[in-house]
Amino acid sequence: MISDLNKQSEILADLSNLREELAEKLPAGLIDCAKIIEALEQFSECVRYLNTRRSTQTIIDLNSEAGVQDLIYLMLRAWIPDITPETPSTKIANRYSIKDFLVKSAKTVIEAKFIRDKDHGKNISKELYDDIENYRHNPDCENLIFFIYDPDSNIPDVGAIKRVIEEERSYAGRILYCYLMVP
Repeated sequence: MISDLNKQSEILADLSNLREELAEKLPAGLIDCAKIIEALEQFSECVRYLNTRRSTQTIIDLNSEAGVQDLIYLMLRAWIPDITPETPSTKIANRYSIKDFLVKSAKTVIEAKFIRDKDHGKNISKELYDDIENYRHNPDCENLIFFIYDPDSNIPDVGAIKRVIEEERSYAGRILYCYLMVP
């Protein structure tokens, strides 16, 4: 029990330090997509920390999309007060999509993906295109960040997918910027 409290205290202290570092870099109250991407670039460092802890207990299981979402939320919540997890978007073409995270103040949606196996890695681009099609209609989404955790390197050509996803898209005069991160 004391060990668990120590772990929690250590994690909270680390999050507090991260909040202070990021607060120094951001003007008061301003959160933009670039800063969110900058924070997400620290994901691998956070995974490394979790994997090299002296404890044998797993705090966050990163073998599923839910675990990846949990770590992203913990990384970002400390300095993005309006981050909203798992928000249903408006109904489009008789279906809803669930935004993993919405940062309304930055008009940014973060879609977290976990590559389960080689087949999923080969077909992830279809999933990304489906998401783009859904979010292009969402008034709260000007920036769409795809965060893909592929621990076993099952995506055959990350560079090729990045080239086709990271292009400016315009729909009826409204621009949607897409970003792809594969740490």
